[in-house]
Amino acid sequence: MKLEDEIQQRAFKNVHQKAHLNVVFTAGWLQQRLAAAFKPYGLTLPQYNVLRILRGQHPKPATVNLLIERMLDKTSNASRIVDKLEAKHLVTRQICPSNRRAVDIRITEAGLELLRQTESLADSQHRGLHNLNDEEAAQLSDLLDKIRD
Repeated sequence: MKLEDEIQQRAFKNVHQKAHLNVVFTAGWLQQRLAAAFKPYGLTLPQYNVLRILRGQHPKPATVNLLIERMLDKTSNASRIVDKLEAKHLVTRQICPSNRRAVDIRITEAGLELLRQTESLADSQHRGLHNLNDEEAAQLSDLLDKIRD
């Protein structure tokens, strides 16, 4: 569906305003779909993101600072997310033996298993992007990178 129909607005100041609104609207649309897909697993998108970062580090530990650097949503509170994941037994936290001020965070086997269970779910949420061929998807990615330059 076209942006104009989705937000019921026919006129825009210019093509740049329309593009900006389209990026914001589409990002929200994708996030809502993904959030709904993870809800039955008791996971939020930031929690899922932290688990994926920790899986990438596995078996090495991560710190809260490393999580913050790599998270997709920079406004998320990484410490609070780790608290919730620890309460679900999906991660562990331990004082770093070489630096007592640092905390080592590791994904547990339960966390790894949950990621295995949700892998195909996450892949299926790219459905809207399947409307693009490989060249178009690469071009979209390049254009989004260009916006952030």
